[in-house]
Amino acid sequence: MSVSIIRKFTEEVKPSRAIFLKWPLGHPLGEPFKPEQHNAVLKKAFEALKTVKTPGSIIDIPFKWKRVEDREKV
Repeated sequence: MSVSIIRKFTEEVKPSRAIFLKWPLGHPLGEPFKPEQHNAVLKKAFEALKTVKTPGSIIDIPFKWKRVEDREKV
């Protein structure tokens, strides 16, 4: 299971399964110092391990990046 923040690279690498979040580079699990957010991302990844059956699937996770100062990087 891959946690991706750059969809193009994920499509090129073709991991067996991946979740994708439209978040800034360097923050695949979420905003700094937000363990609840990190846990939510990991929970989605573990759920995808159980539910995704097609190799190469990329699941879009609809979480929103909230830090105003980083929004232009997304």
